Amino acid sequence: MDVQEIAPGLWHWAAPHPEWKPANRGKDGLGWEQLVSSYALVADETFVLIDPQVPTDEGDAEELWGALDRDVEAHGAPSILISVNWHARSAGTIAGRYHDTSIWAPSDGPKREADPTHTYGPGDELPTGIRAYAVSMPGERALYLPSHRAVVFGDAVLDGVRLLPDSWLEKGTTRKDVADALRPLLDEEIELLLLTHGGPVADD
Repeated sequence: MDVQEIAPGLWHWAAPHPEWKPANRGKDGLGWEQLVSSYALVADETFVLIDPQVPTDEGDAEELWGALDRDVEAHGAPSILISVNWHARSAGTIAGRYHDTSIWAPSDGPKREADPTHTYGPGDELPTGIRAYAVSMPGERALYLPSHRAVVFGDAVLDGVRLLPDSWLEKGTTRKDVADALRPLLDEEIELLLLTHGGPVADD
């Protein structure tokens, strides 16, 4: 596992999802891969984790915990932001290690995999001034990070860069609906896409 600082105060790492199966790629190959991406942000002396996944490999986990311990010592317990309710990942484990951790999850959609301390909807402002946008999918938000002119996507936009496959859409929702819902993001200054299925994208 390699924790990389992709911009001042913004880090990325990728780790295998322990529940992944080859079938998750989908018959058309448009599903998701075993490695999933997580992000850490320090802004205004606030420590934020987005869709964090702790590696199952003992050595990699020890490396990540060491980095998290140092950030918590310097900036306090993290605020964990979950972009889509399926992405709780290691939020509960991290909250169990660091007292006063807050967990922020979308206010609607399918059952959450972790118990949030806060819920949020489109238009809400989150820690460090992060803004939540609708993506036309229940239980999911795009997260705009003004400190880094970056957008985090959970499932709506995947590696490629591409919209989610048709098989992931809610009944009655089309890919055009998702694209139209994302258009307000074009009013923001965007220099980075932070994909949780994929990784950071800075080109074009």
